Amino acid sequence: MGAEFVVVERHRFAVDVTASRIVISQREAIASDEPPQMTEPQKTAIVTGASRGIGAGLVTAFSQRGYCVVANSRNIIKTNPFPASAKLALVAGDIADPGTAVKITQAAVSQFGRVDVLINNAGISIRKDFIDHTAEDLRSLVSVNIEGFFFVTQLAIKQMLAQGTGGSIVNITASTASHPIAGVNVAVSTLTKGGLEAITRSLAMEYVRQGIRVNAVAPSVVNRPAYKDDWKEFVNTFQPMGRIPEVNDIVDAVVYLTEACQVTGEVLHVDGGAHVGKW
Repeated sequence: MGAEFVVVERHRFAVDVTASRIVISQREAIASDEPPQMTEPQKTAIVTGASRGIGAGLVTAFSQRGYCVVANSRNIIKTNPFPASAKLALVAGDIADPGTAVKITQAAVSQFGRVDVLINNAGISIRKDFIDHTAEDLRSLVSVNIEGFFFVTQLAIKQMLAQGTGGSIVNITASTASHPIAGVNVAVSTLTKGGLEAITRSLAMEYVRQGIRVNAVAPSVVNRPAYKDDWKEFVNTFQPMGRIPEVNDIVDAVVYLTEACQVTGEVLHVDGGAHVGKW
């Protein structure tokens, strides 16, 4: 009796396993008829002026969010402040040189296959009375702030259009472009930054149907370790909130505009309220 019981139990177990295999095989057959799931390609962001300050903060932020990043500045390979990564490409070169824009976009496409985001962060500012500006000052401001923007943005948009999946461009302008402050004499710099604000809106409408969003962030002064206490006290006199914006404040605004899919043509001021009016 004992032996019979064991045989029966073994037989029943074998049948159960066979039946389970049949069910599994049927499920696998059904699953194989389903179309493969398409995965969204990893996005690539370009950041100019990326070796320090806002630019370096943006490279870190986008890398942490899973983007592939192409980082540019004149000396970025020498100063390289970032840990090595297969998702990070460094392109050295003056953004005012059209050849640098070519190298940046080629690096994005050849290494990562696409361009989805462009952050035009590279820029210079000269604080000087208007009548004291030289022709060389004007050429420097225009070459970096305007021509540098033009060369890389044109190539980035061409690549975005070829991909057919839209994209996002964020330009770094200046709060003083819409709200000049007495004693802060940056009129000629503002001439270029105001131009960036104008073209931000124009490009937003020109490429809205192609899904390319164009926005801007307008900081006031951004805190730096090199600032002396007396300078910080002066800056606070035109910061209604009484605190100088930090790099992370600007980075947060840029990331928001990059990923805010219903926002285009916007200039987001990060200036403690300075652009609102006199206080």
